[in-house]
Amino acid sequence: MAGTVGGRTLAVPPRGTRPTSERVREAIFSRLEHLDVLEGARVLDLYAGSGALGLEAASRGATEVVLVDSSRRAADVARKNVAALGMGRTVRVVADAAERFAAQAGGGPWDLVLLDPPYDLTDAQLATVLESLAAPGVLGADAVVVVERSTRSPEPGWPAGLAAFARKDYGETAVHYAEPADPGA
Repeated sequence: MAGTVGGRTLAVPPRGTRPTSERVREAIFSRLEHLDVLEGARVLDLYAGSGALGLEAASRGATEVVLVDSSRRAADVARKNVAALGMGRTVRVVADAAERFAAQAGGGPWDLVLLDPPYDLTDAQLATVLESLAAPGVLGADAVVVVERSTRSPEPGWPAGLAAFARKDYGETAVHYAEPADPGA
């Protein structure tokens, strides 16, 4: 971890998650800082696992972070990490399916949405979540959506309302960046 809690180690669920490597996490947050997205941001971390990405956002200036994971075990680990880092006033953990949470608009508008789903998540399942995020009022005008996938997976199927603006590969990991777009464009 970097930011205000730099050097701290997080607990990880015993199985069922694939934590983002430190190298990839640092690259993502370097880009997000360059884009000036983090300071004061409302952040949604879907498929949160241990909460590492959302907690990193909180440590770098986000004012509200919601960690969502369907696994109760992962949500419990994320809660322990939130407590251990003293971030309970900024970070909330929700045990729910990303698809369901995103479909309910989940309290937007969000400035940053982080998606690090399991590599075996189908393209159709990811497309459903992205479609929900592209709905009116879910994202702020200058929001950034970050999707982490395997380099063997195709680029996410971006729905109308989201436009890809970058992709960066790190070994087996591909990081895709998108922003709100005029659905009629």
